[in-house]
Amino acid sequence: MRLAIRVISLLLLTPALPAFAQEYPSRPITMVVPFSAGGPGDVIARLLGSSMSATLKQPLVIENVVGAGGTLGTNRVAKAAPDGYTVLLMHVGQATAPALYAKLPFDPVGDFAPIGLVTDVPMILVARPNFPAKDLKELVAYVRTQGDKITYGNVGLGSASHLCGLMFMSTIGAKLTPIYYKGGGPALNDIIAGHIDVYCDPATGPTPYIQGGTIPGYAITSKKRVPTLPNLPTAAEAGVAGFDVTTWYGLYAPRNTPKPIVDALVGALQKALKDPPLVNRFAELSMTPVEEERATPAALEQLLKTEIVKWDRIIKDAGITPQ
Repeated sequence: MRLAIRVISLLLLTPALPAFAQEYPSRPITMVVPFSAGGPGDVIARLLGSSMSATLKQPLVIENVVGAGGTLGTNRVAKAAPDGYTVLLMHVGQATAPALYAKLPFDPVGDFAPIGLVTDVPMILVARPNFPAKDLKELVAYVRTQGDKITYGNVGLGSASHLCGLMFMSTIGAKLTPIYYKGGGPALNDIIAGHIDVYCDPATGPTPYIQGGTIPGYAITSKKRVPTLPNLPTAAEAGVAGFDVTTWYGLYAPRNTPKPIVDALVGALQKALKDPPLVNRFAELSMTPVEEERATPAALEQLLKTEIVKWDRIIKDAGITPQ
């Protein structure tokens, strides 16, 4: 009799886990983007969300939660229910936050379940129209002589443009005057209008303006040139070794999100990164989806830990006091 009861109990319990996985998702998923609408991260999120929706059979609704260098939106996801209905698209700022903020309300590693990497976006160093330098070597020489008279735009502490500026100054040994903006659009508009001198932006932003001759582009900050700007050299090719920085983006869920749900999100992410419309649109924006082996929880977690160590050194060397 007891054996029969055990068998019946096991039969009743066995379908529970598969049913749990199969039921997800049963309603729309919110993808929190800690960047302003229209910026590179927002563009990536909307392309990714549209493609992942086709696999998950539910809409991925983009929610822009802007402020405090991305930490407001990131904290929103850290505190969300671990049910798979709130995910985070965050860039390299996830790795720099510990060095930039003295009292983070979340643990960038421990409070999240990594899903996978999405893309590595190269940065482009640009200047205002009619800037007195025809190439990167001349730009560096000019900046070194003018020092803090030169202004550089960035989208706030911990933003991709801020980090690129730190890397540039560290590499060439010069100190520029930062001008802070609330979003990439306003900063790009001001560089085009000539209100600031230099700006380091993800390639998605300035590419069409460089192609059209509106502003000069001086270098790509990745190891390879981008197809959309084949004549624009990498920083190393232009004679400035060590100025190598990309803005990588990763997808996260809150910690303790059940593995079947994480697996479903990983599968949707990997499929999306092979989706021809997404791949083609990424290429138009000078981006490339990561390989499948990098679109995994393990790859994202390892990169995040490595980057935390790297940027901690760069930020401390820049003399930045955590806020």
